[in-house]
Amino acid sequence: MSDERDTRAETVFSRVAHVLERAGLAMSGAIGGTFVAAYLARANIEAFDSIGFIASMILIGVFGFSLGVDIPRLRISDKALGARHPVPQRDSVELLGATGTFLAAAAALISVYAIVFDAAPQRMWEFAIGCWWLIGVVMQIGAGAIGRLRLNSHTVVPANERLRARP
Repeated sequence: MSDERDTRAETVFSRVAHVLERAGLAMSGAIGGTFVAAYLARANIEAFDSIGFIASMILIGVFGFSLGVDIPRLRISDKALGARHPVPQRDSVELLGATGTFLAAAAALISVYAIVFDAAPQRMWEFAIGCWWLIGVVMQIGAGAIGRLRLNSHTVVPANERLRARP
């Protein structure tokens, strides 16, 4: 009886920890989006200085960091029994998410630097920073979506069941 309670407590604890982790990642994305939006708003371009643009940068950061940084992994049993070539597929999703995280974080870091040290934005860097942020977060969202779709669509049929199904 105590083993059953311990397992349920661990499961609840694990779920709470996962929710807290995802919330923290989402807040990190919001912070990054806020700094990139603030940096681009200093460029005196009317489209970048709107509340809609700033809100969209923040929301994109929330989704990108909460989905793309926490990519679900296939279990070892799923990899062994299911897909023919799981390593290259999984590695490509991880690389996509990691590259997206790097680009988005680099854009946020440069934005923070420019704001803190009052560096005047230059047109070339404004475009580069905005593109890095947008491309990075889109890569994160894509990696998170692909990882979740693979995990949900992955069905495992044990070897003995496959043999029984054959006529």
